[in-house]
Amino acid sequence: MSLVQKISDDLKLALKAREISRTSFLRFVLSQIKNKEIENKGRGESSELTDQEVIDVLTKERKKRKEALFMFKSNGRDDLVRKEEEELVFFDDYLPKEISEVEIKKIVDDIFNSGAKDFSDLMKATMQAVKGKADGKVVSEIVKEIIEKNK
Repeated sequence: MSLVQKISDDLKLALKAREISRTSFLRFVLSQIKNKEIENKGRGESSELTDQEVIDVLTKERKKRKEALFMFKSNGRDDLVRKEEEELVFFDDYLPKEISEVEIKKIVDDIFNSGAKDFSDLMKATMQAVKGKADGKVVSEIVKEIIEKNK
């Protein structure tokens, strides 16, 4: 079963169970997936998204939510903070489990030891290795740490 199909099925279940926040979240996600399909079709690509492309859409949306959450917290908007925190939990059902910092450090060490010594090469190779499983900010901090340690 594709990820889009799973999301659609979960939407039907959420509608039947009258889960308002989950229904809202799933409708939003499906609309973002549809927008990406339209974008791909406009570029002459296949309009149906692969699971990896759906994961990319979800990752992008989760990142936006985390940034919004930070802004709401810093501006004292507790009502919006609760809403964003509630919806961030839903992403976990559809995205791969994030890997730990220890695992990221091991991956970065392996890539560093295999020849990538500067920040951009190391960052690029690491992000490809952990695609969809780690936050870019965390990876960036670890890459900087390892480069500094090995100077």
